[in-house]
Amino acid sequence: MHIQPNNTLFPNGAMLLASLFLYTTFCATAMAQNSDAASEKPANKLTLGLYHFSETGTASDINLRNTGEYGDIWLGYYQSSKRDEHQGRIGWNNTFGAGAVRITPSAQFASAGFFNWSVGVETGERWFIGAGFGRTNLKPNWNLNFDPNDSWTVSGGWRGEGESFSLLWVRDDRENPAQRHMHAVYRKSLPDGQRITLDVLHKRGLVDGESVRKTGASLTYDWPRFFVRLAYDPKVNFTNEDMWRMSLGTRF
Repeated sequence: MHIQPNNTLFPNGAMLLASLFLYTTFCATAMAQNSDAASEKPANKLTLGLYHFSETGTASDINLRNTGEYGDIWLGYYQSSKRDEHQGRIGWNNTFGAGAVRITPSAQFASAGFFNWSVGVETGERWFIGAGFGRTNLKPNWNLNFDPNDSWTVSGGWRGEGESFSLLWVRDDRENPAQRHMHAVYRKSLPDGQRITLDVLHKRGLVDGESVRKTGASLTYDWPRFFVRLAYDPKVNFTNEDMWRMSLGTRF
């Protein structure tokens, strides 16, 4: 279940433009960073997401994540171009080792009474496999994961020196069992602490009772402290909307 945006103007457009101005200034600083910064691991990550929908306009999202000894904790706020379509959220995840197995639980609460949780398990180092399961309470929610949340997953792949390749299959197992996502993800480390990530998505399922098969992709470029991501997701969240998304972020 998700909340649809519409096509009126941003209520907080001035704030959004100010955020973009600050981010552009930060990016200029990022270009001057040297390779020593690549070894640092900032505890915080701030992301601004900008969304354009083919039929109903625009939306934005801001997300702040902190990584500490208790795992990742994040706060976020989503605002569509319609004033009454907005949602705040808070979430947590962590990874625990149990012998040769890594276990990753997560939980998220959002306004309008939404709650979801998931758990994943993975084993292997250079070659790895994994599986996961997720559930929601079916309250209204804008799904910013874009994969089905009431689902089970299967994953596997390879990690080498400075690069990796993985496959992730996500299948809805509750309200819309015909909905399935397949991700093929390639990551490559570059000089001076930079990295590129390509995620190709193939989806199939039902949209208004009709079967669809679509392919989308996202491309992310990371600097040691900054990143930018551009994504195209056709029939996003199995609706009639095609979505373009740009994400700008900084680590500090």
